Amino acid sequence: MVLVKDAEVHPYSSSGRTGAPCTNAALVMNPTCGPLLHHKPWIETSYHGVITENMDTVLLDPPLVALDKDAPVPYAGEICAFKIYGQDAPFEAVVLNRTSGEGVLRASSPVDCESQKEYTFIIQAYDCGAGPSGADWKKSHKAVVHIQVDDVNEFCPVFREPLYKASVTEGKIYDSILQVEAWDQDCSPQYSQICNYEIVTAGTPFAIDRNGNIRNTERLSYDKQQSYKIMVTAFDCGQKRAKEDVAVHIDVKPVCKPGWQGWNKRVEYEPGTGSRQLFPKMHLETCGGPLSGVKAMVELQTNHIGKGCDRETYSEKSLQKLCGAASGSTDLLPAPSPSTNWTASLLTDSGRDSDLIYRFDGHQAANVPDHVVPQNLTDQFTIATWMKHGPSPGLRAEKETLLCNSDKTEMNRHHYSLYVHNCRLVFLLRRDFTQVDTFRPAEFHWKLEQICDKEWHYYVINVEFPAVTLFVDGVTYEPYLVTDDWPIHTSKIDTQLTVGACWQGGEVATPRFTQYFHGSLSGLTIRPGRIETQKVISCLQACKEGLDINSLESLFHFNPAQSVLVVEGEDVDSINTAMTKVSYINSRQFPTPGLRRLHITTTVQCFGEDTCLSIPDIKAVVMVLPPSEPRITITGSNRLVRPAGDLRGPLGVAPFKELHITSTVMKGDTRRPGVMEVMHNLDYCDVLVIGEELNPERESLEIHHSALLGKHLDATNSTSGISIYGVDSMAHYEQALRQVHYRNWRPATLSERRFRLTCSELNGRYTSNEFNLEVSLMSLDRRVSTPFHSLLLTSCTVYLVHVISPPAATVVIVVCIAALVVIVVIGVYRIHATHQDGFREDEDGGKDPEEEWDNSALTITVNPMEALDEEVKEEEREEEEEEEEEEDEEQVGGMTSAESDNSDEDEEEEEEDEREEMKERKQKGKLEWDSSSITY
Repeated sequence: MVLVKDAEVHPYSSSGRTGAPCTNAALVMNPTCGPLLHHKPWIETSYHGVITENMDTVLLDPPLVALDKDAPVPYAGEICAFKIYGQDAPFEAVVLNRTSGEGVLRASSPVDCESQKEYTFIIQAYDCGAGPSGADWKKSHKAVVHIQVDDVNEFCPVFREPLYKASVTEGKIYDSILQVEAWDQDCSPQYSQICNYEIVTAGTPFAIDRNGNIRNTERLSYDKQQSYKIMVTAFDCGQKRAKEDVAVHIDVKPVCKPGWQGWNKRVEYEPGTGSRQLFPKMHLETCGGPLSGVKAMVELQTNHIGKGCDRETYSEKSLQKLCGAASGSTDLLPAPSPSTNWTASLLTDSGRDSDLIYRFDGHQAANVPDHVVPQNLTDQFTIATWMKHGPSPGLRAEKETLLCNSDKTEMNRHHYSLYVHNCRLVFLLRRDFTQVDTFRPAEFHWKLEQICDKEWHYYVINVEFPAVTLFVDGVTYEPYLVTDDWPIHTSKIDTQLTVGACWQGGEVATPRFTQYFHGSLSGLTIRPGRIETQKVISCLQACKEGLDINSLESLFHFNPAQSVLVVEGEDVDSINTAMTKVSYINSRQFPTPGLRRLHITTTVQCFGEDTCLSIPDIKAVVMVLPPSEPRITITGSNRLVRPAGDLRGPLGVAPFKELHITSTVMKGDTRRPGVMEVMHNLDYCDVLVIGEELNPERESLEIHHSALLGKHLDATNSTSGISIYGVDSMAHYEQALRQVHYRNWRPATLSERRFRLTCSELNGRYTSNEFNLEVSLMSLDRRVSTPFHSLLLTSCTVYLVHVISPPAATVVIVVCIAALVVIVVIGVYRIHATHQDGFREDEDGGKDPEEEWDNSALTITVNPMEALDEEVKEEEREEEEEEEEEEDEEQVGGMTSAESDNSDEDEEEEEEDEREEMKERKQKGKLEWDSSSITY
């Protein structure tokens, strides 16, 4: 090869060969034809690019261009490729023009700004080598490429919480109640930042700023609205709105006021459920103040229920028997009746569950009749009464007399009295003059809050002279003052016992009442000769309803009636725990339904101060729901048929021998009702005579005293019936009613006697069905069981009518007369036997109940007519019966009164004969029974 000194060199070549220049064609044909230079491609040292996410084109600065000094030499001067070096760079470089070296950078896979915002990688350019085979290619130096991914606003703002809650105190303006916050998934600040928030709900007193802070625009009132619900949305800086709005709940709290919280104004009580919690979630709010002690008083107000609470509403006399009180007390305020008419003019309070309550308004009083007044008051006696009394009316308080025994005429001496004066209870007892004329205790004073609190209380004064003790609701109180006085000198002046005022019979122109009582009384009694025990007194005043607790903590203090409960403690937590245990209980089986009011008063003490917080009182009610009413049912035989001898017996008959009394209630709801038998007490059963009253000259309805022994029962009877009364079980009432006897010693005059029985619980609040029973004499049905002698006479008559020949008629007459004689003889014998049986029955005390049977539907078939001529027509029989009836009527009409009486006696004897004959046939088994007519 020849070297040329000044050979032309390719301007972009950094090294080359010397020789003759070659053309492109020669170079192809002969690469060594001349001087050939093979240089590296050249690119920029760094590039910066931008690509929009989800697009594939990258905008580079500067553009991607590779140069080669070997150009325009084929292959060596051309650019064949760009190669990228970098970890997971999702890009590729493509040569657009090999000659010019232009290229483009694009994404090989989708680019997501939220995944990666920037990419950095290395790129190199490659020429096409030395020839078509691509051998001996050259690569450029490494250039750095920085790619930034542009964001697209593809996501909506999303709130960080699904719900926002806050609370504010009424009456305050807040700069920020709470802050809501939203975020955006977009990668760029433009689209990922939240530029604005907005309240969607219109008409609310709230506003929100661009940072999400919510504030109130006006003062809120708890009484006006206790909570608000507003909807809030958000916008990013690209003005894209949140896809879902968020709810914000703002509660308005009242200004912290000390008081009880978490209690219900109404608590329902279902009878028979035992104890029911009144305040299970109650707690005391003290607004964070330090306390040294808390005292709460819970009061159950039941002054509108009976005598101050839901006591058993039986009569006072029945309660005394139940509690075991001694007998012999005199009721000074009985129910008005013909025999107790002195209370007829007094005012009574009705609608109090059958309690007999007398109301005195300062104008009514009653004189107790002399025959009722106890005349034997000795050193021991008891006065008891229920009383409800308030402060005395007027500026100047007068004496208000409950009970007074004073001179009827001439003088105005008070022998003994019970009165109220200035809310003090005073008992006056002036002893009669004796051998010793000295001062003696005469007036006993008690000062108690109960006397004027307008509530019902049970007062009992036990006198054991000279000691006098007062019991109020079962609690003993000694007199705070006892004054002495001279004894009363004996005189012949009669005394007058009055109720509701004091009788002034002397020292005035016209005798009159004075010192009237204002209040209500019930059950005013005097028991002479002995005092009442505390056990009986507690039983008589015991209340069936009250407050209850299921804890033995020392925090609780009850009053005797358990209507007031005091809770005391040093810290709020212990008081809160104690109040949740306060319950209501009513042990009555059938309590009086209606409202019971609750009143809670609270005092709070702070350190070094008497009181520091004022706790408002609480008023709530307990609603006692109506109990399941019992259905009292009386069952038994409605018809009693007995022979005349049983009615004449010394014991008569027991109409209610098969009596049964049951009681059922409906249990469950309307979807699943059920009937359940229950046992409870009755307080009276009345047996009334229906129709004419009993005639004492020939009949009686009575119960022996022995039938009431061992039971809390008494009985009264009259010509209109029997009344058995007293609080006792249904079983005892059954036993007593089964021993009620009806006797009639002239049963021939008895056609039928009907009785009606009804029973009651709670003074007529629940009554039984009306059980009707009929007592009648035993007699055979004449249409079926005709006496044999009547059938014989009928047969004889028929034969005489149809027999033509005189000899045959003579024979028939003789036979009939003989048969009648035999019947008369047998009848006389049976009458005598019946009387003997009656005496034996009287000695044995009556029949065995199992031998008593009802033959009202008994059919005895006796058919002696079978021997008669079967060809006798029915029409002829009817004509003959009519003729016989006419003859009988004529015979009766022609009798004298004596004959009529004798005929009545004969009829009685015939009935007795028939009964005896039936008894004998029954024993011998010779009766023919028609089972179709027997009723079981």
